[in-house]
Amino acid sequence: MDLRAVLAPLRRGRGDPTMRVDAEGTVWRAGSTPAGAATLALRRDDSGTVHATGWGPGAAWALDGLPALLGAADDDSAFVSHHPLISQVRHRMPGLRLGATRRVWDVLVAAVLEQKVTGVEARRSWRELCRRFGEQAPGPAPLRVPPGPAAVRAIPDWEWHHAGVDQSRRRALLAAAAVAPRLESAVALTGQAGRDLLCTVPGIGIWTAAEVAQRAWADADAVSVGDYHIPSVVGYALVGRPLDDAGMLQVLAPYAPQRHRAVRYVEASGFRRPRFGPRLGPRDYRAM
Repeated sequence: MDLRAVLAPLRRGRGDPTMRVDAEGTVWRAGSTPAGAATLALRRDDSGTVHATGWGPGAAWALDGLPALLGAADDDSAFVSHHPLISQVRHRMPGLRLGATRRVWDVLVAAVLEQKVTGVEARRSWRELCRRFGEQAPGPAPLRVPPGPAAVRAIPDWEWHHAGVDQSRRRALLAAAAVAPRLESAVALTGQAGRDLLCTVPGIGIWTAAEVAQRAWADADAVSVGDYHIPSVVGYALVGRPLDDAGMLQVLAPYAPQRHRAVRYVEASGFRRPRFGPRLGPRDYRAM
């Protein structure tokens, strides 16, 4: 089991205040649970055993869910590689699994912040909101817990502006905060039913629902349709040309019901699409 690779989708950039990897290779992660905030410290020894320590009122819940977080329930036995790149990565990285946080809220906040903006913008807003409105994480690490639904609903207008969050993303977060307990039931529904429940919230579409599903319940078939980069990367990596969403879904069709797993292998390969022009530049909503 590749500890850092499994947890990588949960980290929002190197400056993520909710997650860090120290010099000894220990992965620290803070988040919310039904029982309150929790911090986990995870270390894999030379024998492959993962040692975990938890702090906070939610520590027991977080430790109980550690197998799911590390992909113990992830079943890839029926997965068949249809492209050389995916076959190579699967052979090279047999420990790459899909982990499940079992919680919607934390990953939903991050996903909404990533809607239709660059990664630089989204990570900046995530850092600002967690540091200013999230609570200090329990335990010895200098981490923050993402702001909960009540904290999000209490954020003043000017603070959203300071964090670089535009009106559409703000409205989506406020709408989600109003029904946050109900959204947690998506984890039990799983699959398309869970994604459909998330999409009942104004401002949450199929892309955001897929991003949440991939992390909250390790949805192996949740493809991030509508992503700015993924169709092109998948296209160049698997068939040597850029694709739109429809083309990507056609190429990934043989992998159903594990299409996201195929995309995850492409991402883990380190493949980069060719650059033919200027990259999308970040916008600073704080100056607007």
